[in-house]
Amino acid sequence: MNAIEINNLSKIYEGGKKALDCVSITLNQGEVFGFLGPNGAGKTTAVKLLSGMLTPTEGSCALFGVNPAKAPEKAHAMSGVVTEHAQMYDNLTGIQNLVFYGSVFGLGRLESKERGIRLLEQLELSEAADKKLSAYSTGMRQRLSLARALIHEPKILFLDEPTSGLDPESAQNVHAMIRSLAREKGITVFLCTHQLRYAQEICTRYGLLSSGKLLADGTLEELRSRLCSETRVSLKATDVPGGLPLTRTGNQEYELAVSSQEEIPALVRRIVEAGGDIYHVSSSLPSLEDIYFALTAAGSGSRQTFTGSR
Repeated sequence: MNAIEINNLSKIYEGGKKALDCVSITLNQGEVFGFLGPNGAGKTTAVKLLSGMLTPTEGSCALFGVNPAKAPEKAHAMSGVVTEHAQMYDNLTGIQNLVFYGSVFGLGRLESKERGIRLLEQLELSEAADKKLSAYSTGMRQRLSLARALIHEPKILFLDEPTSGLDPESAQNVHAMIRSLAREKGITVFLCTHQLRYAQEICTRYGLLSSGKLLADGTLEELRSRLCSETRVSLKATDVPGGLPLTRTGNQEYELAVSSQEEIPALVRRIVEAGGDIYHVSSSLPSLEDIYFALTAAGSGSRQTFTGSR
């Protein structure tokens, strides 16, 4: 059974604003899926629909076969949600917050406390366990929010800008934890962010969203092969012969695009045989940012399909 199924999902708010427009995605258990797009693209609306907070205007969605619009309590029981702004109780300590939310999900006090202590340790919050939330920094609150979302050991984790307010070291720890949850416990992660470089580091598949429309989805390799397959080559050399398709970018520095890395040795030989000296050669494949901006620049509003995508 698929972890998440989204079929032609649309949401139109009062006033006629279409936040999502016929989006379809299928995710397997244990995937880390990046739902990517700028603010206002429809990412948060999708999470609210998947968690049963909103009802679709058209289409449907399901979590392990459960329709969140018809059975929101079942959807809540199998999912955890982390939003950009952590909302918990300032007058409670970190561990008290976790014990409270554990009880909301039907856990006993002792079990909630044991799980909470483990999560606080994983997220480097043990020393703040008995401090009131009002004394927490923004980054500490965000990490506690992740612990709260994991207290009942959900099958699906929805993350909306989860590293907002975190310092680089804390963000890296959260990244590692997310990967571990997916790899070792089979938790499906649905990550919403506008930070494409961050998503490229952590996700296994991606959905690129713009103005409520899903422009493309697939692995990075699938997206590259279908949409932006050129390899960019940067080099620094002297006495570069004419006739090469190079663009000068600086003093003795050049760039060009090749269809495959196999073209690079021939390029280097031509420069050397012409008497040139080469000081640097490097190649880079298109990043997720490159692919996203190529799609939006082309004005594509229709979904692209990829070989091997689900």
